[in-house]
Amino acid sequence: MLPRFSPLLRTLHPPFPADLMAARAVSRSLPSPITAYFRHSSYSTLLPSPIRLCASPLCLDSSVFGWRLSDSRREDPSVPRGLFEKLFAAERGYRKVPRGRRKPARRKRKELELIVDICIEEQLPDDSEISGIAEILRLNAPMVMKLALGRLKDLKSKTRDLAIDDVGCFESVELSLVFCNDEFIRQLNKEWRDEDHATDVLSMSQHVPELKIPILMLGDIVISVETAARQAEERGHSLVDEIRILMVHGLLHLLGFDHEISDEAEAEMEEEEELLLKTLGWKGKGLIRSAYDGDTHGTTHLDNTDSNFNGIIAHRKKQGSLRFYKPKFSYIFCDMDGTLLNSQSQITSTTAQALREASSRGLKVVIATGKTRPAAISVLKMVDLAGIDGIISEFCPGVFVQGLLVYGRQGREIFRSNLDPSLCREQSVRLLLLGLVLELLCDREVKIFALSQLQAFIYSLKHEIPLIAFSEDRCLTLFGHPLVDTLHTLYHEPKAQIMPSIEHLLAGVDIQKLIFLDTAEGVATALRPYWAEATKDRATVVQAVPDMLEIVPSGTSKGNGVRMLLDQLGASPEEIMAIGDGENDVEMLELASLGIALSNGSDKAKAVANVIGVSNDEDGVADAIYRYAF
Repeated sequence: MLPRFSPLLRTLHPPFPADLMAARAVSRSLPSPITAYFRHSSYSTLLPSPIRLCASPLCLDSSVFGWRLSDSRREDPSVPRGLFEKLFAAERGYRKVPRGRRKPARRKRKELELIVDICIEEQLPDDSEISGIAEILRLNAPMVMKLALGRLKDLKSKTRDLAIDDVGCFESVELSLVFCNDEFIRQLNKEWRDEDHATDVLSMSQHVPELKIPILMLGDIVISVETAARQAEERGHSLVDEIRILMVHGLLHLLGFDHEISDEAEAEMEEEEELLLKTLGWKGKGLIRSAYDGDTHGTTHLDNTDSNFNGIIAHRKKQGSLRFYKPKFSYIFCDMDGTLLNSQSQITSTTAQALREASSRGLKVVIATGKTRPAAISVLKMVDLAGIDGIISEFCPGVFVQGLLVYGRQGREIFRSNLDPSLCREQSVRLLLLGLVLELLCDREVKIFALSQLQAFIYSLKHEIPLIAFSEDRCLTLFGHPLVDTLHTLYHEPKAQIMPSIEHLLAGVDIQKLIFLDTAEGVATALRPYWAEATKDRATVVQAVPDMLEIVPSGTSKGNGVRMLLDQLGASPEEIMAIGDGENDVEMLELASLGIALSNGSDKAKAVANVIGVSNDEDGVADAIYRYAF
């Protein structure tokens, strides 16, 4: 038997007259908004059939319900009543009371059945804690129903809606509890209350006084487990404690209490909340009192503008766990410099924690970077994310050196692209000539040697425009320079090997790319225009960060590397989310189902992205994971 859901929850259940139902928000606590898109979904009960709970009639006060307690003896209907009484009295040796003086026999009454359907919305993951709490509420829900219903008849209230008062005319009382995520409850809140944010609990009444039926259908209490988990952490008690509090609050709304209509109504509902929780011995304050004590950091809804609204989402999700979220993607492809790393080339603890939680929830994080694999491993090792149990190792898939080296399953190389050796030699010579011109333009004292004296040119330029050649896991250069050192100390690349000459540098090695190091102004005004013209169709000029100019083989990119890796993994672009910042990330962002460019990124990256995220100095990757990946 499917539970009788209210219109709020009836997307896949038999319809019920919508005009007979009413939606009611039930929490004054600060909402925890989310921005994920809602998809209608079905419900799955915790057990093969709905959980039906019957409270013993011995637990109900006969003066309240108007029914006497049923006798514990079971009489045989085939035995005449008089005979049964005679036998019973004889066996006990009791003195028979004359008929005229006997007390009138008590009439038997039907038992009031308390029925609770517990459902777990399908977007919540299979989680042992959720299942355990559902089992606890299987016992707790009838307890609070019995207590709350038992108080109605004699309850002195000036503000409660009396549509439900004496339950003595009913044979059973039905209640549905629904566990869901923020996305689900936010959509319900938007559709039925025109409030576009998630909340902790919603109550939907099904009781229609005009319908004279023996069943009291209280309605539905919808609880966001995600919000409940965050509030439990903030308030210093367990998740089951918080869900009990939300259940009590929701039940009181179904019974006619409404703290939003006046201060007097709020005081009455708060008093009833505290009394029920105290009587049942459950931990925690009621929802109303918690809000006023500041446990939810305020009680008013915040502005629903994009920036403020989205900031709340990220902040709130950072405070809680992602284990109640289902991933929307199979893979996150993430750039490093300017994206995963902040402006100090570090991964913050907040970002590291987001990566761990994403990985623990089944999302595979794949690095797609201009760095070498050893450099990426070195960076992630600092935050304990490298190795077999991390997100990167020598045995993990990844896209490195701007997609020029791609490693698939078990970390095995599946693609490599090298620069034309003749181009490498030509570029090195052009670099020397350019350095000479720059020296002359700056009126710096240089000793001009003949072009045939190549070593003299290298000496005169060693503090000007360094060149780094990337050869698999090695970095090669022609001379030492502070900028060359920062490639190792700041960007964690392998320490550059200084080669004695261009001939030695090019001998017997494959070079995937060249990087020129200079100031951002020098790259933009001199190096980039020159080398874009010099390389023409034989190579591509790209930038990952402003003070580096990279020359890579034509037709290669991170996007192509990601595509090849997906083919090898048997995945599709629809399964991935990509995060980047530079123009070298453009093709990858275009390929992904969701491409996110951080606000510190290049205009080209932002132009193709689906979403512009916060900057790398504001934990942009963590924000993107918490906001969009689940």
